[in-house]
Amino acid sequence: MTMTFDDLLPLMPMLIVTATAIIAMLMIGVKRSYLLTSAITITGLLLASVVAAAMLPFTNQQITPLFIIDHYSLFFTVVMCASAMFISILSFPYFFNLDDQKEEFYLLLVIATIGAIVMVSSNHFVSTLLGLETLSMSLYGMVAYPLHSKESAKYPLEASVKYLILSAVASGFIVFGMALVYAQTGTLSFTSLVTAASLTNSLGESYSIVALLMISAGMAFKLSLAPFHLWTPDVYEGSPLPATTYLATVGKAAMFVVFLRFIHITEALSFPSVVTVFSLIAVASILAGNLLALLQDNLKRILAYSSIAHMGYLMIAVIATYSSEGTISIEAVTFYLLAYVIMSLGGFGVASVISSSEKEFDSISDYRGLFWRNPWLASSFMAMLLSLAGIPLTIGFIGKFYIFLAGVESGLWVLLAVLVVGSGIGLYYYLRIIYRMLMPVDQSIQYRIAGIESISSYGVLAILVFLLLLFGIYPAPVMSLVADISAYI
Repeated sequence: MTMTFDDLLPLMPMLIVTATAIIAMLMIGVKRSYLLTSAITITGLLLASVVAAAMLPFTNQQITPLFIIDHYSLFFTVVMCASAMFISILSFPYFFNLDDQKEEFYLLLVIATIGAIVMVSSNHFVSTLLGLETLSMSLYGMVAYPLHSKESAKYPLEASVKYLILSAVASGFIVFGMALVYAQTGTLSFTSLVTAASLTNSLGESYSIVALLMISAGMAFKLSLAPFHLWTPDVYEGSPLPATTYLATVGKAAMFVVFLRFIHITEALSFPSVVTVFSLIAVASILAGNLLALLQDNLKRILAYSSIAHMGYLMIAVIATYSSEGTISIEAVTFYLLAYVIMSLGGFGVASVISSSEKEFDSISDYRGLFWRNPWLASSFMAMLLSLAGIPLTIGFIGKFYIFLAGVESGLWVLLAVLVVGSGIGLYYYLRIIYRMLMPVDQSIQYRIAGIESISSYGVLAILVFLLLLFGIYPAPVMSLVADISAYI
């Protein structure tokens, strides 16, 4: 298939981010400048976000068999690029005093974003694998980044090696599942396995089910779904905060978009056994994530187990896509993914602002009296935590309401009961953190003194709080947009 200039135009966001990586790499090679490298990264990601947003209303095109540039992929391209830009801004004060070469972190971040864009634009196994490995390879370096710092984050090399080994195993499951799909269908494009299983020359329905479960198991690892979640709290705790933020937001959102498109196109939920397995994974993720979070005193580990529970909530909406007559369940997944990215960016963002590569404040006892020291940071953190708990007037409440509506429409009463119980448990450990922030000041805790390098980070937090409240109080415009793009999945 011949590529033309018209085919390249829909790929402009991806090309802009790629050009940003090349320019940043050349800049590092010619003259090291932390300020300039970060400025190049932030500018490139901002430009890619704006271009993708401008293309969203009128672009719907298959670019070779590998990429689908439609409203849905462009929407999440905007989310990926904007999130990466926010993380770049939050990273600047965090690494400002790192006693090592700092510029390569931005290069890794941009390359990881290229992988995320490829993933959200994929409807083919080859492009999915390329995007996934590009994202993962960059994350290995980001997780281990402050290794040479005198007082860096806890165990970054251990976290990186653990993530590398287990991620490789997960990728092996995905590739083997792809091989079984190819044996069934003769193509590596996402295609219906229901039709393939009914053909006279196919291997049979059992092979299709095994292929679906193997690919889903590999993707479930990347999404931290139980029982494939054991790596998550250790990697979150050992990584520097910007890397943890990227892994928790861009990494998971990109993977879930691919997972949703794969499940929808292959009609995986037409097989009752697959629905049963997904239901068990959803229940296990919600209960394990929320119950294990109760036992933690480390903020990163609490948010890690919280993310496991939130992925379980999303699985309820995924299961509802099969029995739902309209697109309400796909809309629920889309809206909740957006909400989860905003909430996680804000939560980890507050921790990044008061921490640095020299010392991270990752125990909930470290946040004692934060409200009296810095009311704005504490209020921002409270808003994010209450939204994660699903309190009304926040985007988290609208997201959970969307999922509940999808579950009711599909009659998933047991899963909805687990969602309600899990949300109740989750409220407790979120309130634990808020309670610590409202306690009297502990003078022995000395946070990093914010300088001029932190002004942009405060601006990012202000934007995230604004979006969290805006979409929670007046969600109609974004709900309308989500409804429109969900028809293109």
